[in-house]
Amino acid sequence: MNLIQNIVKNKVKGRKVLFLFILSSLVYAVMIFMTIPKLIQFSNGMDILDMMPFGYSYPYVTQLFTELGAEGRNYYLNYQIPIDMIYPLLFGLSYFYIMTYFLQKINLWKSPFIYISILPIIGTLFDYFENIGTILMLQNYPNLNPTVVQLNSFFTITKSISITVFFIALIIILVVLGIKKVSKK
Repeated sequence: MNLIQNIVKNKVKGRKVLFLFILSSLVYAVMIFMTIPKLIQFSNGMDILDMMPFGYSYPYVTQLFTELGAEGRNYYLNYQIPIDMIYPLLFGLSYFYIMTYFLQKINLWKSPFIYISILPIIGTLFDYFENIGTILMLQNYPNLNPTVVQLNSFFTITKSISITVFFIALIIILVVLGIKKVSKK
């Protein structure tokens, strides 16, 4: 806990938090509005692996990569993955700082609640594991290894769980902050 407190001590400023949030949101918007729809177009409507929070199976990945075709798999490797290698870092940092910022606002950043702030970092790590696994699968298609598919699905699920738990905690913290603000008035 002291390590996290030392990292954020006097470094979590509103402008920095806002800047990181805007930057990560812009990169996310590029993926949501440009690269992911293009991939879904290539795949005839199938969801890409990043967008499947409950995981996926070997037959699904095989079908997805087949539907994508050579052009779609190339697009996945050369457009979606490079952007998705930038986004997790921005996401992890911005939401780490967002949580610590709000924990400071309600005077809980020196409590065990500070550990909630590392959930986006955990999500970031598993997003990178997922991206590396996706690269390996795309490069080895059609010779997909079922173990790699299963492991990658685990990375996707773990990423999704850590991010979901984080956002639930963030909503609770924001509600507590709102209640504190209203009760002061």
